[in-house]
Amino acid sequence: MTEATGKINLLGLTQPEMEEFFDSIGEKRFRAGQVMKWIHHFGVDDFAAMTNVGKALREKLEARAFIRGPEVVSEDISTDGTRKWVVRVASGSCVETVYIPQGNRGTLCVSSQAGCALDCSFCSTGKQGFNSDLTAAEIIGQVWIANKSFGSVPAKIDRAITNVVMMGMGEPLLNFDNVVAAMKLMMDDLGYGISKRKVTLSTSGVVPMIDKLGEVIDVSLALSLHAPNDALRNTLVPINKKYPLAMLLAACKRYVARLGEKRVLTIEYTLLKDVNDRTEHAEEMIALLKDIPCKINLIPFNPFPHSGYERPSNNSIRRFQDLLYKAGHNVTVRTTRGEDIDAACGQLVGQVMDRTRRSERYIAVRQLNAEADAAHAATNRT
Repeated sequence: MTEATGKINLLGLTQPEMEEFFDSIGEKRFRAGQVMKWIHHFGVDDFAAMTNVGKALREKLEARAFIRGPEVVSEDISTDGTRKWVVRVASGSCVETVYIPQGNRGTLCVSSQAGCALDCSFCSTGKQGFNSDLTAAEIIGQVWIANKSFGSVPAKIDRAITNVVMMGMGEPLLNFDNVVAAMKLMMDDLGYGISKRKVTLSTSGVVPMIDKLGEVIDVSLALSLHAPNDALRNTLVPINKKYPLAMLLAACKRYVARLGEKRVLTIEYTLLKDVNDRTEHAEEMIALLKDIPCKINLIPFNPFPHSGYERPSNNSIRRFQDLLYKAGHNVTVRTTRGEDIDAACGQLVGQVMDRTRRSERYIAVRQLNAEADAAHAATNRT
């Protein structure tokens, strides 16, 4: 990302890219590591504060580069400890980042796009439509912001953020290069040093990009399945019309096989009352996944206005889980977290109506997005 001045944002550069940058300004490549530590380990965005970098180089950096994450519009904390940040990106739209604490684990759910083009019928983000891809700096910037908010700088052994999931707004594989660059920074020891097993990309099923992903990185993979047959999945997850289940699961098997090390595919399955939660659906799912090393994460639907769907009863959820478990699957039910701040799965940038507990500033965020979309449309018309 560069400004009109020609300056480059160093926040989103991977180690090789940072080394190339220092080459380009006539400096030693080892300076890349020094600056990356200041940015990611210490949360520094001011070159003047980089005390082990000479004054002349600091001045050169000031003239040619900058360090900037997304603008934080708001930060909300749920009664269960979940946090949600609303951040504004360069397109003018706002996206959300969610932190979920659970025991010794702290999972950060990161967005990759403003809005989403896939229009899954049960997801409020998809109802926003697509606005823009996030840059690598805007993606890793969400980790940078969260890390600093927890006081995890300087870098500590006991970090608040232990896991990162690309499960926020957007389809990560449709913003491939920027997402891969950001995930490499998450795992780099000069970045955040998170294990490849603890960085997970979730996809609705962009088949060609799953194969491409396996060629460049070895993060964990999650599949947003949500239906055990093509007819139903075509309705719930429209991209299935282009990449049906047989094609999709074959790509997932190839990806997991490439990883080795007893790695498995995570299956995400949102349970919708009387839509995909019946006994026959569980039986179809068992048959569908019989040859795939996987763990299954059942997600009770988190309602939002005008969705047309309902959350199944607890008895229905347990029955569905038991059927999968008895068939030999490792299956858990995701606990709904952060619902009071609309940070639950499928709720991001949703539910602005009929909720008296909604904060006024969050309503304002939706208005900001509408204004940005209107401005973008007006620009295109001219």
